[in-house]
Amino acid sequence: MTRKSKKTEKEVKKAGKLKVIMLGGLAEIGKNLAVLEYENEMIVVDCGIGFPDDDMPGIDLVIPDFTYLRENADKLLGVFITHGHEDHLGAVPYLLKHIDAPVFGTKLTCGIIRNKLLETDLGYEPEIVPVEAGDTVKVGQFSVEFIRVNHSIADACCLAIRTPAGTVMHSGDFKVDTTPIDGEIIDLNRISQIGNEGVLLFMCESTNVEHPGYTPSEKTVGGAFDAIFRQNAGKRMIISTFSSNVHRVQQIIDISIRYRRKVAITGRSMLNIVAAAVDLGYMSFPEGTLIDISEIKKYNPGQLTIIATGAQGEPMSALYRMVFGEHDKVTLGKDDLVILSAHTIPGNEKTVDRIINELYRTGIAVWRDPYADVHVSGHACREEIKLMHALVRPKYFMPIHGEYKHLCLHGKLAEEMGMPSSRIFISEIGRVLELSEEEAAFTGSVPAGVTLIDGSGVGDVGSAVLRDRKHLSSDGLIVITAAVSAHGELIGGPEITTRGFVYVKESEDFLEELRGVAVSALYDALRTARDAAQIKSRMKEDVSRAVYARTKRRPMVLPIILYV
Repeated sequence: MTRKSKKTEKEVKKAGKLKVIMLGGLAEIGKNLAVLEYENEMIVVDCGIGFPDDDMPGIDLVIPDFTYLRENADKLLGVFITHGHEDHLGAVPYLLKHIDAPVFGTKLTCGIIRNKLLETDLGYEPEIVPVEAGDTVKVGQFSVEFIRVNHSIADACCLAIRTPAGTVMHSGDFKVDTTPIDGEIIDLNRISQIGNEGVLLFMCESTNVEHPGYTPSEKTVGGAFDAIFRQNAGKRMIISTFSSNVHRVQQIIDISIRYRRKVAITGRSMLNIVAAAVDLGYMSFPEGTLIDISEIKKYNPGQLTIIATGAQGEPMSALYRMVFGEHDKVTLGKDDLVILSAHTIPGNEKTVDRIINELYRTGIAVWRDPYADVHVSGHACREEIKLMHALVRPKYFMPIHGEYKHLCLHGKLAEEMGMPSSRIFISEIGRVLELSEEEAAFTGSVPAGVTLIDGSGVGDVGSAVLRDRKHLSSDGLIVITAAVSAHGELIGGPEITTRGFVYVKESEDFLEELRGVAVSALYDALRTARDAAQIKSRMKEDVSRAVYARTKRRPMVLPIILYV
């Protein structure tokens, strides 16, 4: 698996060590961000978002903690994006708010980033640099070559990153599709050539490492769609898929044309990406094929295909609003066939099941993966991953992009292919791997974690706020309000208000009992203290103790003292 370096002994002695740090994309799905640092220069590979867990109530998005990048902003020479999925580029606007660094990616990737930046006021014009597969970008002591791979979005690339310490191969997200929709097959020849030149570190995605064999070609989905359209000629097709999968959307449009259907698109992200793909030449169809969603009432069900966002059950998505009767243009009925053309991302099972259950409840037909061949993954299965390892033949290996089980299984796969376990590094977010031709080891860590996005707020919701939100959602709230004079005399209240704790009309005696506890606590506190914090603390402790003794519950108790 390994070979002697082609560098001379003198060159090796001159080269320093390369630092590789993952700020996201380890032990999780999404939020991918890698940092490569050599001496006083660094680059970033990918900058994506993640989606909130069940224990993050009210949170919209999760992005990496940029503290380390902000502290070293003068070192950052460029941001290199492997492809246009949200988990790889969605956090770029948030990073550019802090750091003005050039962003490099293929044409479609850059088009998607530019569309996202239209909604962001950076205060300056960012440098977004489009490249093509086969191009090499040199920044400082780094040289980054973009190499074509297949994925569930056009224009995806892996990266060969040359540094004075050696070459790093970053796989991005990939699969081996020998019959891709656009005819552009993964450049295995170039990957093999770089492997022959010598690769110091291989960073390879791990998403589908549990799955044996090979990932089916995207064209198999087209065959499944054709059969569904043919067998359901009188139905209106409502198809929800990832907006970024322009090849899937192109196939849906092509099959709709074949069966003489008009196509309407709904959902902001779908409209934006289709517009960008058409403008950049990644999608094409005859004029008049697409109609505005407001025109669908002019056509019979068998004449229409609607392509919508919402395959992951997102509450504000077009499909969700259709299913629950909230869409202003589309009302679902018995003449509709809903197709979920996407695999459920781990963590989204409940939201997707909510949509599926509602469709079954209302009697609307639904087809979905894995019960119909309406989706194939964009990620490599075990045999394709093995092929990539065989071609790259690295000295060291770091599995990336997956839950912890995926990383461990990928490490075992590398061992099965002859890689010594001492050269396999299963890392954690923020951990620093330093390596050279002679050695590689973890040497410390940098600030890392998550930043939570809640509406327009970025990072203003931390662990304390989340803890309060979970507390409120589980046990409710008791608010105690009292008015106190400047001389420390009680002149009003205390009044007790509850939310999410008990039904007030059936608990009046209990609430009056709590009011008595609050009065006693307040009088006692006023005799011994004048500090508002001490008075509130005494009221909170006594009321909380009384509530738990009676109910075995711990609602949030919030005392409010008004000084008159």
